[in-house]
Amino acid sequence: MDQFDLAPDYSISRVIRGGWQLAGGHGAIDRTMAVDDMTAFAEAGIITFDCADIYTGVEAMIGDFRMAYAASHGRAALDRIHVHTKCVPDLAILDRIRKSDMTAIIDQSLKRLKMERLDLVQFHWWDYEVPRYIEAAVWLDELRREGKIRFVSGTNFDIPRVREMLAAGVPLRTLQVQYSVLDHRPENGLVAFAAAHGINLLCYGTVAGGFLGERWLGVPEPSEPLENRSLTKYKLIIDDFGGWALFQELLAALARVAARHDVDIATVASRHVLDRPGVAAVIVGARNRAHLPRNLAIGALRLTDADRAEIDAVLARRQGPEGDVYTLERDRTGRHGSIMKYNLNAQ
Repeated sequence: MDQFDLAPDYSISRVIRGGWQLAGGHGAIDRTMAVDDMTAFAEAGIITFDCADIYTGVEAMIGDFRMAYAASHGRAALDRIHVHTKCVPDLAILDRIRKSDMTAIIDQSLKRLKMERLDLVQFHWWDYEVPRYIEAAVWLDELRREGKIRFVSGTNFDIPRVREMLAAGVPLRTLQVQYSVLDHRPENGLVAFAAAHGINLLCYGTVAGGFLGERWLGVPEPSEPLENRSLTKYKLIIDDFGGWALFQELLAALARVAARHDVDIATVASRHVLDRPGVAAVIVGARNRAHLPRNLAIGALRLTDADRAEIDAVLARRQGPEGDVYTLERDRTGRHGSIMKYNLNAQ
């Protein structure tokens, strides 16, 4: 698996094992098997794991994995494993948030992950109408200087807010954003802005919750309710992209490219994003190690100019989604925002 240097002494795998699918809303999880699966990913070269304070139970599972990995492989091997978590203060406390609240989130993550210092913390803020995100970001950076965090990063922030945080002296190392063949919103200015400020992109949603796969090729448009939160979320992106018929044309193009390389649609879709300017890594969710060979194939695949042209011919007819990153999701009364859960730390 290819690696990317986020800093001179900090390398990540260019495919990151995502943790959202291990959280609530995606089915029952066997904890022991989940820990064993993480070990298999690490042994195969996927040495970076993504999670969040609000992914129910996931930080604790990764903490168990870290201890098991250290016991079986040694401390030096564990030091090569990096965990990227998030700091997501609940919507309900944003207007009265204090540094002690931010500290409590970080301390809880340290305890769950069984770490003395968090590798990389990605800060998220639900509501720009509550303009205390700069204070909160500065507090997070103070915790970095106190030794609790190695790198401070952001997730789902748009260009104006990233500019504000940088102006306040918050050294954002990365930005985690939704980016896929269906969702090109980072290209509406953020990619260029991030590159100008030395910020790398970590991208989620590259397989659209599983929609970018053979299962959905040539089938009728599904009706609600869909089987999990991920499909519900990304079906809205398909609608914005141009609807089910155009989505089927995209799947067919991806399938033809995949057949030429003896891989699957999801692998092509993820590699397409990984090749975009400014992208350091893609975050691919996996419930178990059955997905490991396909995740490794992302690193091995090399798309040709002809492959990209075939995909781009369909993308040229997309209708959206439009705007900056995560703007649609911030409208809590809209189609995208109304399905979100905003107070998960309070549970």
